[in-house]
Amino acid sequence: MDSPYPIDTGFDGHVHTYLCNHARGTMEEYVIAAINKGLHSLCFLEHLELGITYHQKSWLNEEDFAIYFKEGARLKEVYKDQLTILLGVEAGYNPEMHAQFSNVLKAHPWDRIGLSYHFYRIRDKHFNLLSRKPDSLAILIEQGPNLILEAYFASLLDALQIMERCDVVCHLDACLRHTPEGRLSEKNDIQIDTILDIMQQKQIALEVNTSGFALRKTPFPEATILNRAMKRGIVLVPGSDAHDPQQVGRYFGQLDDYLQTAFNLQM
Repeated sequence: MDSPYPIDTGFDGHVHTYLCNHARGTMEEYVIAAINKGLHSLCFLEHLELGITYHQKSWLNEEDFAIYFKEGARLKEVYKDQLTILLGVEAGYNPEMHAQFSNVLKAHPWDRIGLSYHFYRIRDKHFNLLSRKPDSLAILIEQGPNLILEAYFASLLDALQIMERCDVVCHLDACLRHTPEGRLSEKNDIQIDTILDIMQQKQIALEVNTSGFALRKTPFPEATILNRAMKRGIVLVPGSDAHDPQQVGRYFGQLDDYLQTAFNLQM
């Protein structure tokens, strides 16, 4: 059976720049890379985090976002005949800051709002669930993977229920990014199904994040979750999660075959 869910690989819906403090390259370098790769659209999805205590600021502040929107407006005008450019946000949810979270999202003219969850608090410090640093991973593993996975999906659920607008959920199972031995529990599967049900009801897209091909040979999320999303009719959008201009559109050529396999899974 052919999959009725083609994915538009001419659009990269998730890239970062030097502004987030852990990527390299200017906004214009990403635009040029997208044009050179034959894309028709590119969405910057820069990081927003609130109330996070972490040793490295890996997100934008208000001053950074002012630069972002000013440069984005310039690039939209300069390259309007070559590329559609969107200025979005990867909104990292902090359950302790839900009121402020909603207010900040309302304060800017985002072209696209993506939802993610990166930081888990242990006592008075936050730890990045998506970091590969061994010392951080050791502390998280000591805390208990099952507890953290449940908190991860519960926080996404909480965010989806309070957000007035969410366009896409980013890298849904990326909580397993650097712990390949980790496994989702039956409770996690129930949480994921509830997330997908809300996304279906609110017509929120699901990102197919191709950074996973480099890390585990499958995108985020993996095939069984994509199968459940496709059977609900949820729109899938590709995102490279590029942190270097050379990564724009990475692994997009593998998506059609992967989604075909995912769609035909016998669940």
